[in-house]
Amino acid sequence: MIYGYIRVSSEKQTVENQRYEIEQFCAANNLSIDGWIEETISGTRAYSKRRLGQLLKQVRPGDTIICSELSRLGRSLFMIMEILSLCMKKECRVWTIKDNYRLGDDIQSKVLAFAFALSAEIERNLISQRTKEALARLRAEGKHLGRPKGARSSQSTYKLRNKEQRIRRMLKKGYSMRKISDQLHCSRGTIIRYYQRFIAQESADLKNCSFLSLFCQNICICQKKAVLLQSRLKKNGVVSRSRAVVARQAHNLKVGGSIPPSATKRHSLNVSFY
Repeated sequence: MIYGYIRVSSEKQTVENQRYEIEQFCAANNLSIDGWIEETISGTRAYSKRRLGQLLKQVRPGDTIICSELSRLGRSLFMIMEILSLCMKKECRVWTIKDNYRLGDDIQSKVLAFAFALSAEIERNLISQRTKEALARLRAEGKHLGRPKGARSSQSTYKLRNKEQRIRRMLKKGYSMRKISDQLHCSRGTIIRYYQRFIAQESADLKNCSFLSLFCQNICICQKKAVLLQSRLKKNGVVSRSRAVVARQAHNLKVGGSIPPSATKRHSLNVSFY
């Protein structure tokens, strides 16, 4: 079988260029790809933690792995040499297009593999060095890197800035906080905090927000039930529990009702909570 292996380091990069090169190579040599292996991961990660590791486990003698260049297999000299050594043991062929490399048992093939792997590692180190130098220069110029600075109460530093009207429209349509967070690609807690700090303070929408009012009301009811249930359990000689546990057990229990006989034992109280 012939496998086409494609790897990019980040989501910003595309796999189409590598796929096009492999397809053109196969068309020129009358070959057909039986399976594609694509992944978005750094070449410095161990191959056993990548899809490449799964491919190397399932290859059989006579199979061929085609990639655009040896640096797609890894960015470390020893990693590439280890991968090629494993392919040689399994009698699997490795072909690269840009390097025009063919894995074999001869000494020339091993020397070329060493040279290409070494150049890939040197290139990776140069890229890392240039990136660090550029970041150091920006810091020296006084530019802030990363998330913008600002107070938490500042609306301009929030991820949901300029989305206030969209949140209002979804609330009027009856959307839940969970559905709004899915639409805006953020957590439910972020939506609630943004609503409480910026939207609810400017209008009276907080009273009309059925989700928040019901949520707060349920919390108050459960706390009251928990306090009363704790006192009643103590009177009946039951070992005291934490308020959180009792609140969960008291969620559906009537506050004014009597304690069931089974509640006199520590582990027999079974009250449903959702």
